Amino acid sequence: MKQFALDDRLNADTFPVMSLGLCDLRLMNDQRWPWLILIPRRPDLTELFNLTPLDQTMLTFESDMVAKALKNVTGCDKINTGALGNIVRQLHCHVIARNEGDAGWPGPVWGHGVRIAYSDSEAKNLIEKIRNTL
Repeated sequence: MKQFALDDRLNADTFPVMSLGLCDLRLMNDQRWPWLILIPRRPDLTELFNLTPLDQTMLTFESDMVAKALKNVTGCDKINTGALGNIVRQLHCHVIARNEGDAGWPGPVWGHGVRIAYSDSEAKNLIEKIRNTL
């Protein structure tokens, strides 16, 4: 049986936050937007419909839980969620805190400007707040 392996690009672009029931939760290394990524720990998935019905339910539950925590931690105006997979094919879901007037508002975050990386201490601080809220 094939094992779950995190896509190299997701690994390079994110910090680990924690493991949930189904998903690994990671923080995108771009401080312009507090941006979390849920990656179901199932091998070779590219689409939401590839998940079993139970895993679909778990992903919905975990996405909701993460979105509420991110809203709580950031006090953002809006939470954006999405699962695109056009560049990184491994199934993953984005949960992004947005504020009116942020870089790219009201458009999408993808392909806008240049990433601003977190310092290690900034990432650690945000990750700790998210963990404590979850």
